[in-house]
Amino acid sequence: MHNRYLKIMMLTGLLMLLATGLYASSFSDSTISWLSTKGLSPRLIVLIISMLPLIELRGSIPVAIILFKMPWQEAVLLSVLGNMVPIPLLLLLIEWFFAMISKVRLGAKFTNWIFARTRRKGKAIEKYEAVGLTVFVGIPLPGTGGWTGALAARIFGISFWKSMLYILIGVIIAGAIVTPLSLMGLMAVN
Repeated sequence: MHNRYLKIMMLTGLLMLLATGLYASSFSDSTISWLSTKGLSPRLIVLIISMLPLIELRGSIPVAIILFKMPWQEAVLLSVLGNMVPIPLLLLLIEWFFAMISKVRLGAKFTNWIFARTRRKGKAIEKYEAVGLTVFVGIPLPGTGGWTGALAARIFGISFWKSMLYILIGVIIAGAIVTPLSLMGLMAVN
């Protein structure tokens, strides 16, 4: 019975990874192709794609492990580092950015929409702060991750250093989920 549940959980995890991959696959494929044509090393490509919204660590770990055949430890390290690089800038500049675009009618509509959407989706963050933000970032699904977590942290007024810590922990959790799934994907490919 226990073995059956383990298989169901593994299958569910693979489906989540596949869904995440399909969500950003054309964007990530074209990004990887473009970066490769520029002569960048696989390590630098992994670092760069882990910094990008939509792809982040959820896309960079499978690329590193399956496409570039990197050891999982190196893939995780590069992906966590890359995923965290834009977070301080986002936390510091996001309010300024939204204030600037809100001066234009279309920008104000977008700002209102994104804030309302984030508040709706971020009830757990508002209620549980640390755990909520960490889990939100750590669940490797489309629309979650460091970028969205940084936006939610600012909207809900979580301090800079707390936000950095909670997002880092969430990114590490996401890496811990995506890595074994990527390794299973590598085994399936080979």
